[in-house]
Amino acid sequence: MFKLFKFLKPYWWQVLILLVATAVQVWTTLRLPALMAHIINDGIVPGNIDYIWQVGLQMVGLAVISAGASLVSSYFSARVGTNFSRDIRVAIFTKIINFNILDVKDFSTASLLARTTNDVNQVQMATIMILSMMVRAPLFCAISIVMAIQTAPDMSWIILVGAAAILGSVILIMSLVMPKFKIFQTLVDKITLLTRENLTGLRVVRAFNNEKLEKKKFVKTNDTLTKLLIFIDKILELQNPLINIIFNGTTLLCSWIGISLLTKDFAYLGNMTAFAQYVTHVMMSFLMMSMLFVTLPRANVSAHRINEVLKRTSKFSWKDKTNGVPSKQASVEFKNVDFSYPGAEEKVLDNVSFKAVAGETIAFIGSTGSGKSTLVNLVPRFYEATSGEVLINGVSVKEYEKNDLISRIGFVPQKGMLFAGTVKSNIKFGAPKASNEQMRKAARIAQAENFIEKLPEKYNSHIAQGGTNVSGGQKQRLSIARAICKNPDIFVFDDAFSALDMKTDAKLRAALKEITGSSVVLIVAQRVSTIKDADQIVVLNNGRVVGKGRHLELVKSCKVYREIVKSQLSDKEFEAELKLADKYKQEKKVTNVDTKADEFASGEVEYA
Repeated sequence: MFKLFKFLKPYWWQVLILLVATAVQVWTTLRLPALMAHIINDGIVPGNIDYIWQVGLQMVGLAVISAGASLVSSYFSARVGTNFSRDIRVAIFTKIINFNILDVKDFSTASLLARTTNDVNQVQMATIMILSMMVRAPLFCAISIVMAIQTAPDMSWIILVGAAAILGSVILIMSLVMPKFKIFQTLVDKITLLTRENLTGLRVVRAFNNEKLEKKKFVKTNDTLTKLLIFIDKILELQNPLINIIFNGTTLLCSWIGISLLTKDFAYLGNMTAFAQYVTHVMMSFLMMSMLFVTLPRANVSAHRINEVLKRTSKFSWKDKTNGVPSKQASVEFKNVDFSYPGAEEKVLDNVSFKAVAGETIAFIGSTGSGKSTLVNLVPRFYEATSGEVLINGVSVKEYEKNDLISRIGFVPQKGMLFAGTVKSNIKFGAPKASNEQMRKAARIAQAENFIEKLPEKYNSHIAQGGTNVSGGQKQRLSIARAICKNPDIFVFDDAFSALDMKTDAKLRAALKEITGSSVVLIVAQRVSTIKDADQIVVLNNGRVVGKGRHLELVKSCKVYREIVKSQLSDKEFEAELKLADKYKQEKKVTNVDTKADEFASGEVEYA
């Protein structure tokens, strides 16, 4: 918890004002019982009315000062606590936004959401309580004890008994609830996860009529959380009756002992009254501290979870400045690249090598799980290659400064992601300084212009969070337009044409070819029709390269590719494709038909 107090540094002067106001409040409040004792002993008992008025006015003045100091203290504790939590949220968000994909997976999206919201709120509440009570309560307690002993030393042992009883009850309660707080936060994460999962996957749940199953999972977790909260609340609710018993018992003890002393000396009345008030302040101080003891453990768990995020060091680091001079000519090269996920025994990519230069389109195809998406995710360094090198414009991605690398790449993921805003803000997301003409050109190339012009406000039309108010194909075209508007050196399309019909797909690729003469285009696709015109097709199977070449070359030379083509064509179309491949082979004198996967991977096979 205290590690987060570094976020209080900008507000040190406000904390100082708060501490001064708290000290003033404590001093003025604790002067009142002593003055009351003087009124009784020196005013009421001898009947000195002038003295009563004189001291009474002093008490009124001190009460006003105490109230003003309390107001200042409360204001600044709330202000500092709110700003403190705001800065922590900004720090968490900044950290998360710079995480790589594996870092996010380690925490889970639901957990990161809970840490940014629920955990920060817990820390904020604790901080406000600390600022308002941590100084006030110990000061009240310490000064009250000293003044009580000075006022009535014969009764001072009562304070020790009351304090010991309160501390014992607080320790008992904390020992019972402390272990439950971590479980509580874990269950909150799970509730957030289930809620988010079902809201985003609502269509799938309904399509498979699985509402009852999902409800059962949610209810089970929710019931566990409810039982845990009931247990925690039961234990915490014991605090109030225990404190009341101790408080009332201490007051009764003061009265009993005080009255027995009064029978010996009636002048002891003022001292007894003052002592009783000091004891009340001591008990109230312990009550405030016990509230802190209840709040702090929960906040400490939340603070630990927040610190886990803030202290997380990324699995790979970026250079402060790009080392080396990237070539002005765009290129992407993989040199013997392996990749496996942390803790996994099998490789996702195994010894992958290829090179694409400016003006070339290189496509990747293979069965599900063959490593296509993982491969292109290595280009913008979303993942780090386990071994081997990924070179962009002749420089390893490990040697790039982050913004320098990302500015060279236009990435379109499998699932088109749109942000709440307008069509215009989404297309210009990667190039905010792009002109409106550049934006329209990007939309035109992405085949998005037609549907945009039909929208009520055209480019200023509202886009809902996640693009839920547009179709899948429209979302995908806007995502493609966003990458085109950036005008990068390298275009990466990770199965980005899957939601487009064949006609739109063909038009988009034809329009794209006109503007990518100086760029490298990487395409991951499932449809052969999308990639058959590529300058080079890389066929992947179980993470290994089992074929490289143009479409007609691979139809004859790569068994895996031929099977993919056959699965997407009718028998008649496939026979026609084989004839074209035979003709192409004769013309180009392609050798080594049906080469094995390991021969391709080792580079032993070449096209003559």
